[in-house]
Amino acid sequence: MRSAKDFFKPLALGAPTPVREIPFRPSRMIHFFDPSNPKMASKVGDLAKQCDVLLGNLEDAIQADKKIEARKGLVQIARNTDFGSCQLWTRVNSLDSPWALDDVVELVTEVGDKLDVIMIPKVEGPWDIHYMDRLVAQLEAKAGLKKPLLFHAILETAAGVTNVEEICGASPRMQGLSFGPADLAASRRMKTTRVGGGHPGYLVRTDPDPNDPNAFRPTAQQDLWHYTLARMVDACNTHGLLPYYGPFGDIKDTIACEDQFRNAFLLGCVGAWSLHPVQIEIARKVFSPPVDEVLWAKKVLSEMGDGTGVVMIDGKMQDDATVKQCRVMVRLAERLAANDPELKKAYAF
Repeated sequence: MRSAKDFFKPLALGAPTPVREIPFRPSRMIHFFDPSNPKMASKVGDLAKQCDVLLGNLEDAIQADKKIEARKGLVQIARNTDFGSCQLWTRVNSLDSPWALDDVVELVTEVGDKLDVIMIPKVEGPWDIHYMDRLVAQLEAKAGLKKPLLFHAILETAAGVTNVEEICGASPRMQGLSFGPADLAASRRMKTTRVGGGHPGYLVRTDPDPNDPNAFRPTAQQDLWHYTLARMVDACNTHGLLPYYGPFGDIKDTIACEDQFRNAFLLGCVGAWSLHPVQIEIARKVFSPPVDEVLWAKKVLSEMGDGTGVVMIDGKMQDDATVKQCRVMVRLAERLAANDPELKKAYAF
């Protein structure tokens, strides 16, 4: 058994010291781009001005004969682009693929100083994180990196959901988790071909009217993903990580995308993936706390003083529990407003 005292020691001689707390940086949208696509690559500089996170995708959506080209393209983009306050992440290929090892070796040794987070797909248990943890530490030492790279796991298999708590606690590098509904649906043998969102067949129906058995019985569509998302949020917060909603595949249905993102936000997620530029602004809007909620929270904190006792504000009871809720909202607003003059003005900071 590994001693708890050793948990924050580097796993390789010369590797940087692991972080003790995951730093919070705005990451309302993780915007994916294909580094092998010249047209898309040419827009990265402009996208960096709009996004909290840009992610060079090497896994799904990159054809097998484009994998190496995508990896080389990401190296060039990382070297030649000024990302400003935007974070640069990458999603490497799954650990059982023929490309994963070269992805990690080349990216860490060639542009590890430009990368913030490595997203690891199809993580099934802590063993996947342990493998990457040691490997990346060795590569960091070889490259002389001073800042440790962080890991982000995608929750997209039944085994991953079963082991989610252990995954979150597997390494100090763990930055967060993303919910991957499409692969998870396949892993669970769910009968849906949608990428995220709801399904009209997943519903509940009111009981029949005993006085009119043939009368219309209203239905309400349910959330296929609520259990998994809530479990992921709990596991992340238990270990000090950040939870994210993943992809919403119907690019044209911006209303349903906004609804799904907002459900995730209300449940505790800090951001979501954006697969198309139209989803960038949806994520920015949804994962920034509503102005009226922030102003109300500031009012509660102002009138509650040290946070103890009970006060009535506009007919609503406020106590230490509501103070904690308000602090969550205000702290998030403060962090987002720090680099956003419009939000700073709207939130009256």
